[in-house]
Amino acid sequence: MQTRREFVTASGIAWSALAQAGAAQQAGKSAPTSSTRRIRLGVVGGGFGATFHWHEHPNCEIAAVSDLRADRRKRLRDAYRCDKFYDSLEIMLDRARDLDAVAIFSGAVDHYKHVEMCFRRGLHVISACPACWTLEEASKLKDLKEKTGLRYMMAESSYYRGPCIYARNLFEQGGFGTLFYSEVEYYHDRGDLEKLVSDKATRFYEPDESPSWRWGLPPMHYPTHSLGYTVGVTKERVTKVSCLGWGSRHRWTDANRYGNPFWNESALMQTDRGNMVRCNVFFLVGADGERAQWFGEKGSLYMSNTGVNADAWKDRISPETQRASREFRIPDYWNSEMLPRPMRHASGHGGSAVFLSAEFINALVEDREPVIDVYESLAMTVPGIVAHASALKNGEQLTVPQFSKRGA
Repeated sequence: MQTRREFVTASGIAWSALAQAGAAQQAGKSAPTSSTRRIRLGVVGGGFGATFHWHEHPNCEIAAVSDLRADRRKRLRDAYRCDKFYDSLEIMLDRARDLDAVAIFSGAVDHYKHVEMCFRRGLHVISACPACWTLEEASKLKDLKEKTGLRYMMAESSYYRGPCIYARNLFEQGGFGTLFYSEVEYYHDRGDLEKLVSDKATRFYEPDESPSWRWGLPPMHYPTHSLGYTVGVTKERVTKVSCLGWGSRHRWTDANRYGNPFWNESALMQTDRGNMVRCNVFFLVGADGERAQWFGEKGSLYMSNTGVNADAWKDRISPETQRASREFRIPDYWNSEMLPRPMRHASGHGGSAVFLSAEFINALVEDREPVIDVYESLAMTVPGIVAHASALKNGEQLTVPQFSKRGA
């Protein structure tokens, strides 16, 4: 539920556009459908994958669940009330032959591999972020999706957080004027560094106490929670990036499978419209959460976050500027016609979980591409891969390859 206040600084901004942004229902196509078609969905990954709401959609049935770990299989069974459970994705794909689609919520480094397995069996896919791990996988994902014609969606939560929906509507109404600069941020502190090493009962370790895929993760390989606030608002594409990294001596940075020396990475990016983006992903920081600021020639929108001083913008505005500022609340978009009635409730990741669930099922029922399709997903993912490469080269500016729609 969105209860935090957001701030907008206006110097000539059209307040009618602000009103329309709050009332608009077109942001993201997640609206009820009148079809009676049923989608039989398999869910893989009993961590994050057990926190969605596909089973509440009138047109969806959870037909199978899978995880390598028994405790997570149980979590999936309990969450979705599904008694068809399997020890692995491979077994599920072999035995559950009546599926229409699969939700992939395995480890980040395995997303492409698991998506490919499903595509080759003719199944549509929604995948956790990031969409891929390497540029080679990005190219393969695009080619495979275009070859099969199957639907692909990345479950990027930033896209459906209330402030992002608001910013997207505001942009479409012209309220920003030219939106020339955005600051997009994802902060996920790893906490007590001594405990990080000693406590083996965390998600940073496998049951056998070996490091999990999260250990030493290059920050910019997980960029979508930040770039969702740029690509997901303006549909811009990042074309160039220069990135710097920061790290301190610790087993996290000294001994990981990625050869990654950084806790935190910060990038300055340029888009295909000549606009600027400052993108942060920090894993060792006294802050937490996802946040953005959008700066336009007519007006600027500041997204608050309790982990990054929720009222900072109000405190720092000068008396002269404050007279041109408005304080308002982001609407509870989930409590609207944007969702099927059973899904109109607060949900995880800033209220985004119900929207992501509904949009994927609606896209399949309506036989259309999801709004976060393969091209949008790669536009949120690939710049981070290149940004990390830049950080390893001390900030050298690099060109970001484009994975556009065929014929576009």
